[in-house]
Amino acid sequence: MLIIEGLTRRYNGRIAVDDVCLEVPRGSFVGVIGRSGAGKSTLLRMVNRLADPSAGRVLWDGRDVTRLRGRELRDWRGRCAMVFQGFNLSGRLDVLTNVLMGRLNHVSTPRALLRLWSAEDRAIALSALERFDIAELASQRAESLSGGQQQRVAIARALVQEPDIILADEPIASLDPRNTRIVMDALARINRDFGITVLCNLHALDIARGYCDRLVGLSAGRLVFDGPPGELDAEAARKLYGLEGGAAGGAGPRPERASPAPLLLPN
Repeated sequence: MLIIEGLTRRYNGRIAVDDVCLEVPRGSFVGVIGRSGAGKSTLLRMVNRLADPSAGRVLWDGRDVTRLRGRELRDWRGRCAMVFQGFNLSGRLDVLTNVLMGRLNHVSTPRALLRLWSAEDRAIALSALERFDIAELASQRAESLSGGQQQRVAIARALVQEPDIILADEPIASLDPRNTRIVMDALARINRDFGITVLCNLHALDIARGYCDRLVGLSAGRLVFDGPPGELDAEAARKLYGLEGGAAGGAGPRPERASPAPLLLPN
């Protein structure tokens, strides 16, 4: 279980996240919603330790993540994968190599530097690409792909880390409606098939309602809503979004979750 206790982050006197407390059971799909500047990205970055909290702590299965240093911190970042709005791929490298970068925490440093990937690592990476219907792009340079394809590559890279949790920071912000659905379906399949916990920052309330088991709403860094999508009424939405919230609709039910499958065993 992920436990966030009194998490706070201050930047030059400004409070970006203000005393947030949450408990997220394993296997959840949680949407973090709110306007731009509400503190959503800062919250996820503190969970991954890309940003350190000014106060509070993050616990995973009882272990204090905020105290980790060195190798233990690198191991945590391997177990807590990030998916970014900007994809964070190396454009000049081929797709398969970009995905294999997710295996860095599973190989020795010399082998990683020399890109001496084992047959097992390559099989795992190709299996992830096949899962998201982009295996035929393995040899293409990442910069030649569309935005939706690049984001699926980024999700495949996160999956091959064999994480316990995936933090998706506005993964659909730059995508058109078709690719939005494809990327959100990919995250939902990871959650459903492998039982991996997903925390996903989202602007679009209809998408959040359609895919997430639970919504966590931030406003000016403070937690103002925490509950199932059906409990987010018009008044609560207006508190989060102002006039935008009143127009938000539903996106239909998300797919049913199956029992967790073994992670990426090549066929």
